[in-house]
This record gives sequence, structure tokens and C-alpha cells, in this order.
Amino acid sequence: MLPNVITPLMFRLLTERHYSMSQTTVDPKEMKKFQLLAHKWWDEHGDYAALHSMNDIRVPFIRDTVLNMRNDHQPGSPLSGVKILDVGCGGGLLTEPLGRLGASVTGIDPLEDSIRTAELHKSFDPVLAKRIQYKSCTLEDIVEEASDTFDVIVASEVVEHVADVEMFIRCCSKVLKPEGSLFITTINKSQLSYIFGIVVAERVLGIVPTGTHDWEKFIPPEELERLLESNGFLVKTVKGMLYNPLFGSWSWTESTIINYALHAVKSDIQEQVDPNLETDKEQLQTKTMASEPPAKTL
Repeated sequence: MLPNVITPLMFRLLTERHYSMSQTTVDPKEMKKFQLLAHKWWDEHGDYAALHSMNDIRVPFIRDTVLNMRNDHQPGSPLSGVKILDVGCGGGLLTEPLGRLGASVTGIDPLEDSIRTAELHKSFDPVLAKRIQYKSCTLEDIVEEASDTFDVIVASEVVEHVADVEMFIRCCSKVLKPEGSLFITTINKSQLSYIFGIVVAERVLGIVPTGTHDWEKFIPPEELERLLESNGFLVKTVKGMLYNPLFGSWSWTESTIINYALHAVKSDIQEQVDPNLETDKEQLQTKTMASEPPAKTL
């Protein structure tokens, strides 16, 4: 017979979505979209022009944030010794500048054609051959082999394309070292993001191909913060990004109404304690002690 009252512990057990290797963060529909563009990554005036220009603000954001958290760095190679995972790296647009800053970067993407494009472009610079490695795989594919491996994870313009954002965050947490940094850039779910991110950017100006984005998959910063904090991250920074189509340039803004960037740090506490779980344990212990008969004395 089911109890009339569901305790917090029971609710947690009933509703919690446990991590499972049978799940995937990859959305097949998104794969089909990017498959058609896999050979266009390095056309600075083509479909990915806005991503090329985004490097002007996202690379310094990552570099400066990481340096502020470190005590030492080498001039000319400020990110030397830093292990970075670039998730959804595509053709390596962000991977390469991070490698040139001295970081050891692993770029992963489920599309083999995109990885081939990235490998080909990397081959033009012998320095990058030593600092960058690419893998055609999903994030969950490397969870077991790369647990607590990376100092930094970058997911730039990725979470709005994944099938399960919470699972994506959990996978990031698993491969990130304690006190490691997670950088995300993505699109807010607002009326303005629909107008400018889809109607204007895709259908009017053609900044990106029609159908690139699905407004239903956009995520508000508050929701992303909640998911991160419930999975052991501390959100340090959230800042707005603004694209100027006339100049093809990005700038920082106080408003996160359309695009935004986020920096979060993985907690160094190995075991995240759920206060509701602890409360249930105490209640169970109290009830057990109360129901036990008094000890017999001899």
C-alpha cells in the first residue's frame, strides 16, 4: 500500500534523472544541419562569419578568466600547461586560437566531416600539431576515459543544439577537474532572441542558414544557472553579448536578453550533499530509535 505522504527523499528518488551511458546528448536533426556545412568552417565571410568574429571577445574572455585564477603563466604562451576540452569544436574555429595561447586542447565533435576539416586546417601550422588533438565522438563517449581530466571545458554555441542539456552538464562535470572552469556561450529564450536570432539573422539578413536554430531549444540564463548549480557548479559570471551585423562584430553588453556568456567553476567538494536527503536520514533514524523496544537489563 502506498503511503499518503511523499517525503522529500521519495520525491527525489522518483523524479531524479540518473546518468546513463545509454543516453546521448546528440540530436540527430542537428547533425543533419551541420553535415551540410562541414566544409565551410574556415570561410571567414561565409555561413560561419559570425563565429569567426566572436573569437574577438570569447577568446580574451576565456584567457583572462583562466589567468586570473592561476598564479603563474608564461609570456607568449599564457595558457601553457592548461588542458582544455572544446566540446562541439566543429572545424576548430575556437580550438586553434586557444592552442596558439599555449593550451593543450582536445576538440571533439560527433561529425566526422567537421573533424576532417579541423585536422586539415591544423596541418597548416606545425605548432598546433603538438598542442591540439581532435576526436570524432560525443561528450558522453569520453566520460569514462577522461574522468577529472580537464582544467577547462569550452562549449561555445553548443548547448542550444544538444538533446539533453542537463545530461550535457553532468558529463562536463565528470570530465572536469575539481575547481575547473566551464565556459558557455549560447542564446537566451526570449521574444527578442526569436526576432533577432531567428527572423532577422536567418530569414532576413542570412547571417546564418535558415533552420540553424530552434527557438524552443534556447535556454534562459536563469535556467542554465539552476542546472549548473544543481549539478555541483558555482556560477561566477554571466554577461551579455551583442552582434552588430553592419560591422560583423561582437561586443559585451549588460543585457543577456539575446546572447550571453557564462563562466562556472566545478565545486571541489567530491560529494554533493542533498539537505533533503540528510533530513530524511535523520527522520528515519529518529523513527527507528523510537520504535525499538527498550534494551533489557540483566
